[in-house]
Amino acid sequence: MSNAQWHPTNYRTHTLGQIQSEGSDLIGQEVTIAGFLHASRGKGAICFADLRDGTGMTQIFAKSDSLGEEKLSLLQSLNRESTIQATGTVAEKRPPKVKEGETPPPPAYEVLVSDLHVIASAEAPLPLGVTDTVSVGLDTRLDNRFLDLRRAHVNAMFRLRGKVLQYGREHLINEGFVETHTPKIVATATEGGTDLFPMQYFDTPAYLNQSPQLFKQLCMSGGLERVFEVGPAFRAEKHDTYRHLNEFISFDIECSWADDNDVMGVLERMIHHIWKSIAHDDECKSHINTINDYRATQDEEPIEVIVPELPFPRVEYDDAIRIIKEKGGKIEWGDDIDAENSDLLAEDLPQFYFLPRWPMDLKPFYIHQVEGETGSTGRQLSRGFDLNFGRDELTSGGQREHRIDILCENLKDMGLDPEEFEFYVAGFRHGVPPHAGWGLGVERILMKLTGASNVRETVLFPRDRKRVCP
Repeated sequence: MSNAQWHPTNYRTHTLGQIQSEGSDLIGQEVTIAGFLHASRGKGAICFADLRDGTGMTQIFAKSDSLGEEKLSLLQSLNRESTIQATGTVAEKRPPKVKEGETPPPPAYEVLVSDLHVIASAEAPLPLGVTDTVSVGLDTRLDNRFLDLRRAHVNAMFRLRGKVLQYGREHLINEGFVETHTPKIVATATEGGTDLFPMQYFDTPAYLNQSPQLFKQLCMSGGLERVFEVGPAFRAEKHDTYRHLNEFISFDIECSWADDNDVMGVLERMIHHIWKSIAHDDECKSHINTINDYRATQDEEPIEVIVPELPFPRVEYDDAIRIIKEKGGKIEWGDDIDAENSDLLAEDLPQFYFLPRWPMDLKPFYIHQVEGETGSTGRQLSRGFDLNFGRDELTSGGQREHRIDILCENLKDMGLDPEEFEFYVAGFRHGVPPHAGWGLGVERILMKLTGASNVRETVLFPRDRKRVCP
């Protein structure tokens, strides 16, 4: 049960969670409750039914002499997932029999119904079972997300997602960051390349923004110094993998007077705060237990929230290539580190670790470089980094290039026209602090917290190459 302060509404005086958590104080009191019909049992003159709302579940007990034969018959004939409003008095349920030496369960409470209204009846058959433990295909789940969300372990996952957002924001605000929002309709590419969704903005061709990157830099250069945003980004990449989406939500930060090491510190402290807060939050523990109850029915290992130690390990790109080669991986200096080679790194680094000092030609035009910082092959290194969890990349970031002449050269080197980025470049003509930042997808955080095998499980209504509805 959440610590939230619930207030009565026109349809209920108490939530079902309140009936269970406050039941000892409510015995004999008349209440009105509402929820989905989870299950019903009994024929003739009695009926037991379980109601479920977003806070918990409570049994109602109906008899013909208190409810009336017509409404009792209606209750007994209803399909599962119909929505019901019931009025009655709270009573303690008869405790189940326990064997000698066993610890009896805590008291549970029910509502003895005196009146009942069917708010909306559910059609049958349901497109997917809400109470079943049978595995359901992901496409079927996403096509019927409104029902999938009624499944306890799915609902728990999205409540955890809300907690991730809450604790992430909390940490960044505590470190002096100001929340802001940047436009999602832009005139040109944020990061270069062709992975853009074109759109028509009145009479002007435009695009959905790939990232808040350039705009948050402009906010920083305007004197806000430390800014963050939690919002959507769009990538028209033709991926079809377990960890890529075409629309996602991310934490993005930008920080003045900072280099890559400084913002790696912000990132690891934020993740540590999220994990620690969730590990000590009773509501979150309940959600984790709900997910693990379902995983047990699928013969899957339980998830555990292991708070990472600070600081996270740092393995520079040079060293990562050497380690992969020593382990027999096929890679050359200057190559990206793919999932197969990341598996070799993950043998010794199963949780969070940074990969800093990537080659400059593998990073975007806005990443900073320091002359003379070269790798083992003599090629220029950048102040860019990745954050991995085991085999999976979670995010990238780095120090940004604040020198306008080098910024323009970087654009040209990557085949981009500085004039098309004038709105961005203009911000560097009047003095810009050294600065750094990163972006971290909320969905990938949730995958690691919940053990989800596909990023689409962690998004209410995912958008990928094949899915634009619901």
